[in-house]
Amino acid sequence: MYRNLYFLISIVIFLLGIFVFDSCEKFESDQTIPAYIQIDSIGFSTDISQQGSASHNIIDAWVYIDDQLIGAFEMPAKFPVLEKGIHKVEIRPGVKMNGVAATRIIYPFFKPITLENCRLTPDSITIINKSTIYYDNTVFPWIENFESESLSLVAGTNSDTTISKTNVDSLVFEGNYSGIVYIDEENPVFEGVSYEAYILPQLGSPVFIELNYKIDNIITAGIYSQTQSQIISSPIVNINTSDKWKKIYINITPNVSAATNALDFKIFFGSVKTEDVDNPVILLDNIKLVHKSYDTK
Repeated sequence: MYRNLYFLISIVIFLLGIFVFDSCEKFESDQTIPAYIQIDSIGFSTDISQQGSASHNIIDAWVYIDDQLIGAFEMPAKFPVLEKGIHKVEIRPGVKMNGVAATRIIYPFFKPITLENCRLTPDSITIINKSTIYYDNTVFPWIENFESESLSLVAGTNSDTTISKTNVDSLVFEGNYSGIVYIDEENPVFEGVSYEAYILPQLGSPVFIELNYKIDNIITAGIYSQTQSQIISSPIVNINTSDKWKKIYINITPNVSAATNALDFKIFFGSVKTEDVDNPVILLDNIKLVHKSYDTK
């Protein structure tokens, strides 16, 4: 009897041992200690004389490891990665397209930050705080920073007020001047139009407007497409009021590409006084029309 009991106990212990050993083996093989990457911010610099202001609103880091996207992270960010050793890490700067939080994109004109031999160590933090620049083939057919004597943003035919420059410190974003527009009950409509018309790439090639603004009244940004026989107005985005300076990246690519009969384009900003503000002030700075270089022939 005791021999049989001893035998049964031995079998149970043996089976339990196999189960526990097998479970430990599986646990050990599945267990991974991550490395961490920390990105507090991405800086930005320009050749000011050729590319204008270095103001930016880079808010996201799109991170690739060995050319595989692992995620888009709003900065500051610290996140785990299941890699170790030497890897290629690429960070592509991201912005809010048209100022909308739900439309986060990799900005097509900013160079990625690339670390060809980045060491990732489990349970350690790799801090990457670098700066980006524009791609070399980025072109700027129009820059208006309001620093020149004459303005390239002029009142359109629909406007009953004008745009001028201000050098009041509390109103200027950077430099010596910003653009200013006053609208009121007697002059409730503003339309600012680029003085020049521009030939822009189509077929989906990215074209954006960059803008710094501080406004008491909603403004609409859009394009005028000029064909052989008519001028077509295309409002693109409404820019909401802000009591502090902001940066926006406006995507005009679909509208430009859709205007297949257009000879050239002008940019416009329009505003009609709302009832909730007595004497709205519109402040603008660093307007840029941006696209990639292309062969017009």
